[in-house]
Amino acid sequence: MQQFGIRPEEPDDWWEVEALYDLCFAPGREALSSYRLRDDVPPVQGLSMVARDGQGILAGAIRFWPVHVGDHDALLLGPVAVHPTHQGEGLGGYLIHEGVEAGRRMGWHRVMLVGDAPYYARFGFTRLLGVEMPPPTNPERILGMELTDGTWVGITGSVTRWSR
Repeated sequence: MQQFGIRPEEPDDWWEVEALYDLCFAPGREALSSYRLRDDVPPVQGLSMVARDGQGILAGAIRFWPVHVGDHDALLLGPVAVHPTHQGEGLGGYLIHEGVEAGRRMGWHRVMLVGDAPYYARFGFTRLLGVEMPPPTNPERILGMELTDGTWVGITGSVTRWSR
């Protein structure tokens, strides 16, 4: 993998990251139900990261958001994106791994996402049974990973916006 500078996302990165997401995802991405969980909720500080190449150009980004699953807290991973010129270099996987490990160090116990099981299984994500995202979300795409052993066991219910 080419050398990238990885660091936490800062406020000045926001619009550049949004432009990368616009480039990498279909128009209307913000209409997805997962975005309703993000409205007016800031991403978790220190977990959302950017990767820049040797010229300082944004090559990838990942964000994590706090959510509730029933009465429990969880991280919602996403979006993660890699600029088309750097896809296939392992950067997306590296960002996922680094973000998940940072979440573990910060004391989070569980992380979830909506995505393709075959891709995310290699990072340790499995289907969450009984966890319901706002519609219209395919239940087979609701995946989770324990950051502390046993922390998804028995957790069911609706995923709701963060409130503290």
